[in-house]
Amino acid sequence: MGRSGTGLGMAVVWRTINDHKGYIDVQSTPGHGTTFVLYFPITREEISQQKTTLPLEDYTGNGELILVVDDAEGQRKIASSLLKKLNYSVTSAASGEQAVDYMKENRADLMILDMIMDPGIDGCETYKQILDLYPGQKAIITSGFSETDRVRQTQNLGAGEYIRKPYTIEKIGSAVKKELTK
Repeated sequence: MGRSGTGLGMAVVWRTINDHKGYIDVQSTPGHGTTFVLYFPITREEISQQKTTLPLEDYTGNGELILVVDDAEGQRKIASSLLKKLNYSVTSAASGEQAVDYMKENRADLMILDMIMDPGIDGCETYKQILDLYPGQKAIITSGFSETDRVRQTQNLGAGEYIRKPYTIEKIGSAVKKELTK
């Protein structure tokens, strides 16, 4: 309690609820706290027994260096852990400015950019500044929010796929592999 980055983030929760056509009921009483009740629609559909996941080998890396740029410590840890399981080398930066400073002295095979980082520069501006150092730098974009104009601007600069948080090992692994093999 009272620390930043200790939860899922309301943007991710809100998007997940919306994706499932549910809603959130918020009840708040000064001095007594706030209660969030999450509602999801019920279904009578059978769960598909078909596995649609790709074999892990389809998106496993070969030790390439990935720079994870995200202002939320928990998100950096999750991404780093997933990528390490996929045989990538991983380093991270807690802000766009930190990522630019890192790239002035180092290289990365690919960057994973969070779009909204507070305070400081966002993912798009981070990518612009890094492109000044290394034209053609490969990147993919992540965010807990819906795709925005800033996401499209970043893709127009050359960034690859956009992945919404929370993501699975398959989603991030497939996007990284796809971008690295371009």
